[in-house]
Amino acid sequence: MKEKYRNEPRSSQITLRAAGSQTATPLACSIDIGRAIYQSEAHTGVGGAGTAACSGDLLLGALAACAQITCQMVATNMGIPTERIEVKVEGDLDLRGTLGLSKDVPVGFEHIRLRFEIDAPEATAEQLQGLREKAEQYCVVMQTLLHPPAIQVDWPEQ
Repeated sequence: MKEKYRNEPRSSQITLRAAGSQTATPLACSIDIGRAIYQSEAHTGVGGAGTAACSGDLLLGALAACAQITCQMVATNMGIPTERIEVKVEGDLDLRGTLGLSKDVPVGFEHIRLRFEIDAPEATAEQLQGLREKAEQYCVVMQTLLHPPAIQVDWPEQ
């Protein structure tokens, strides 16, 4: 695959899509990513029922998935045998921001923490350091959060 992208750089450029659609309840939606449909709802702290992931859960889950898969791929590429790679993600936010209760409270996560737990008994400290650097460097979701892209927002004309 890498060889193809080197020879045909345009073939490496993709556009991912997702659509959130209204459901029967105003505190939930369905998310269609083309390959699957997921359910999401507002967090219980803002009135959701607590029966599906909220958007914050999905954001942290996307980061955990990307970091874990990237770390596995890098370890394989580096020839580091692993017995376990687990990534745990936590994020802190103050719900007063999203509820508009305080202008002093930001909307969104204020802190996000990742913890990599890796069992690689045959790996050297140098290999693990290289794994850490490359896994962080090549994790798309982490890099997107660290260096946010411009976001274009379109609303229908009134």
